[in-house]
Amino acid sequence: MKKIVEGDLLWQPSPDDITNANLTGYMGWLKEHKNLDFADYQALWSWSVTDIDFWASLWDYFDIVASEPYTAVVGDRRMPGTQWFPGAKLNYAENCFRQKTDARPAILYQSENGSLTEISWQELYDQTTRLAQALKSMGVERGDRVVAYLPNIPEAIIAFLASASLGAIWSSCPPDFGDRSVLDRFSQIEPKVLIAVDGYQWGGKTFERTDVVSQLQASLPTLEKTVLVKNVTDGSAVEMLTHAVLWSDLLSASPATGLTFEPVPFDHPLWVLYSSGTTGLPKPIVQGHGGILLEHLKALHLTLDLKPEDRFFWFTSTGWMMWNFLIGGLLNGTTIIVYNGSPGYPDLYALWQLAEASGMTYFGTGAAFIQACMKADTHPNQKFDLSHIRALGSTGSPLPPDGFGWVYENVNANLALESFSGGTDLCTGFIGGVRTQPIYAGELQGPSLGAAVQSFNIKGEPVLDEVGELVLTEPMPSMPLFFWNDPDMTRYRESYFEMFPGVWRHGDWIKINDRNGCVIYGRSDSTINRQGIRMGTSEIYRVVESFDSIADSLIIDLEMLGRESAMPLFVVMRDDAILDEELQQQIKQKLRRDVSPRHIPNEIVEIKQVPYTLSGKKMEVPIRKILLGMDIEEAANPGAMRNPEALDFFVAYAENYQ
Repeated sequence: MKKIVEGDLLWQPSPDDITNANLTGYMGWLKEHKNLDFADYQALWSWSVTDIDFWASLWDYFDIVASEPYTAVVGDRRMPGTQWFPGAKLNYAENCFRQKTDARPAILYQSENGSLTEISWQELYDQTTRLAQALKSMGVERGDRVVAYLPNIPEAIIAFLASASLGAIWSSCPPDFGDRSVLDRFSQIEPKVLIAVDGYQWGGKTFERTDVVSQLQASLPTLEKTVLVKNVTDGSAVEMLTHAVLWSDLLSASPATGLTFEPVPFDHPLWVLYSSGTTGLPKPIVQGHGGILLEHLKALHLTLDLKPEDRFFWFTSTGWMMWNFLIGGLLNGTTIIVYNGSPGYPDLYALWQLAEASGMTYFGTGAAFIQACMKADTHPNQKFDLSHIRALGSTGSPLPPDGFGWVYENVNANLALESFSGGTDLCTGFIGGVRTQPIYAGELQGPSLGAAVQSFNIKGEPVLDEVGELVLTEPMPSMPLFFWNDPDMTRYRESYFEMFPGVWRHGDWIKINDRNGCVIYGRSDSTINRQGIRMGTSEIYRVVESFDSIADSLIIDLEMLGRESAMPLFVVMRDDAILDEELQQQIKQKLRRDVSPRHIPNEIVEIKQVPYTLSGKKMEVPIRKILLGMDIEEAANPGAMRNPEALDFFVAYAENYQ
């Protein structure tokens, strides 16, 4: 593969790309209907973050369905606490279903051991209607919490839409979460109804979960009813549960007519998402009907350039905000593609095979999947026809330049590779693709419309071509309404506004260049500071993991007040490779050459596995806290981890280190 370095030009939009882009259509609409003329995207973006009427223009452009109009774009404009579109009453689910009850596919679904199936808009509407009627009969009303312990299956989407139609508040966890992790989340919001699965399949193995469902019932005192979805058993396990009914029985007994939509205020809670929860209880992040509706329409239509004829996929679980984001494709009239299973089973070609079979036009994934495909030396476009993929989205962690190069060489040379940065906190990406602009290796094309992204130095001053804190200087409608059980918003303010009062600090390092392109360098609270020179950990991982013998790595800066910092590098060896003195010297030399002489690890230590959160992020900050002497109970939450056993090594290492 050709050597790709940061800043290499990889893709240019053709004249047809620009003409047909949704962005171009929106700019034309602004000129015709609002008498606003913008020369380019940069001018449009500048207007979108300085004039609050940008958000009003989206309301008109997308023709939002509302039972009552808004009286102002904002009531109280401040961060935190901006009141958006006071007076308006609407419903997310109603906007999802408007004029979309026909035979066209709404969802294409495949499990790792099943064939591709199609659910039409009419079928989705009918099943949502049946479940909404059933939830009503259970006494579910506006503001009640409906929670789901479900994998990424159509039933999860139906359950969410039915809950939203009633004005109930949704929350979900995937069934690979253990009971403690689920209870850490659901117990905070006191649900009335639980919709759960009897088990799931992953990597060719079956995992039954009825015992976990039983434990959830016993530990959630507000729970009044449980709906069990048959997935891996015959459903007889429902008899082990109390006040439980099978999904299939419930729907067959409910009418498929009479779906109504509860009109709710713009800021009525739609769902509760959770922070990664690596320290303490997860933060229950509440987002509203109107804010998510407007943000996801904007993001999916204008940033991702999705059209009704597209087939939109993102590999995700019900525990990651990208699941919620994927559902947003329905707002756009786009067919969404849902996959339930491991991306590596039976091999790393599984999702590429799905892409060919489904006619996928937008392939969304995490940077880790692309890097795994690179490491495994896969060449998907040699096995499958991927020519219909017109865009590929990457998020979850920074995608290095060689990852960009791999996509263009091994997937499709003509697609738009859109690397995104955002998060659970706003349930969107606020830096990402701009379909009318070129794509450069290692760069995110620019801030999204309405996202006043800047890079701040430690003094709170905006900087250019310099790594700084990623901040948002203006409010956005999908910012959290509040955290559950945080009535005075103390925890909310501490999470985002403590460093720069009145400015949202997101917790990432970012560099913005003179063309407004952005490079993300990892989490700012895990960034390495050596002799005053700050470095994102992704820069070091990029070098270390380029060695064929190294499968994974973790770098920890143990800087402490009053002494020089120590920086151990932990590596996972591939297959039978050996971490000998020669390899250690090669790693240090390459880091010295490619990163900086200041960022050479003090020691290199072999480990069996890197600790990861359930959402796939390396646990740099909790491990740093453990190695600096903090009790494990305070530093990390094993229930929020993919591999909690990985902590054992670091606890023992910390004792020796201290």
